[in-house]
Amino acid sequence: MMKLFTPVEMPASLPKLTYADGIMMLGSCFADRLGSRLVDAKFRCDVNPYGTLYNPLSISRALREILAEKRYSAQDLFFYNGCWHSGMHHGDFSSPQQAETLRLINERISQASQYLRSLIHLFITFGTAWVYEEGGRVVSNCHKRQESEFKRRCLEVGEIVDDYAELLSGMLVENADMEVTFTVSPIRHVRDGLHANQLSKSTLLLAVDELQTRLQSKRVHYFPAYEMMMDEWRDYRYYAADMVHPSEVAERLMWERFMEHCMSRETQGQVKEVEGIMRMLNHRPLHGDAETYKDFLKKLIEKIDQLTEKYPQLDFKEERKECLTKLEK
Repeated sequence: MMKLFTPVEMPASLPKLTYADGIMMLGSCFADRLGSRLVDAKFRCDVNPYGTLYNPLSISRALREILAEKRYSAQDLFFYNGCWHSGMHHGDFSSPQQAETLRLINERISQASQYLRSLIHLFITFGTAWVYEEGGRVVSNCHKRQESEFKRRCLEVGEIVDDYAELLSGMLVENADMEVTFTVSPIRHVRDGLHANQLSKSTLLLAVDELQTRLQSKRVHYFPAYEMMMDEWRDYRYYAADMVHPSEVAERLMWERFMEHCMSRETQGQVKEVEGIMRMLNHRPLHGDAETYKDFLKKLIEKIDQLTEKYPQLDFKEERKECLTKLEK
């Protein structure tokens, strides 16, 4: 039979997620997308408590700050273009009021710190090896300041490996149940130039490979998201209109592959049941006051109750409350 694509061989050992596990996703917008699917599927998943992070050193620094339960103060912020910003955080945390920016940042770190204590699965997605430095320190977000204010360089494989070997060796000892899975984002940073992007991705791939060798731990894994987009789904029909980000079809394929290799069959079955409920919840009737729609809502509440009785760890409290509110109208 003729082969029309080159299938990516999956690692023999990958972590198996369950609904009882605490999960944290850190890194690029690929981590955001995969994390949002886990949240939608009702997994206990904390996604990017600092906002989207692209380079390895910013991700490791965020992890260290979460572990230390760092409290940000006014000295950690700067004022630019009408808002107070943190160079470590996404613009979603920025605000015209300094106190509000600090509140958002510190509440999120506190939440993530508590969550990290019961963590089972840590997923880290590297986006780029290119970094911007200010005062000799890597910044996560320039907040649209002039590029001339920063020094731009490409990280070396060794400095990434040394940084993460120190960080993860301690975390793996402290939490004997935790498993760490690395991915390299398949999203190309075309602004760097295609050649520079390839050099960057190569640096990240080499760093992950060497890190696995250095740590020699069966609890450190690699999920080949980058290889799937580059080799299996290299056709542009798998890309969005910008020709850079994965299309909805590619995201769905990635999610299905993730479920197949990172979840047991039992968990995959649970996911499908949850997705069925979510599709029903997203149903929008033409006539909200029609008796048929009220019957639909009653059946939906019944299905939610049956599912949560079957799997008590699932949380549909808000969705059930919303259905009851609609019924009472």
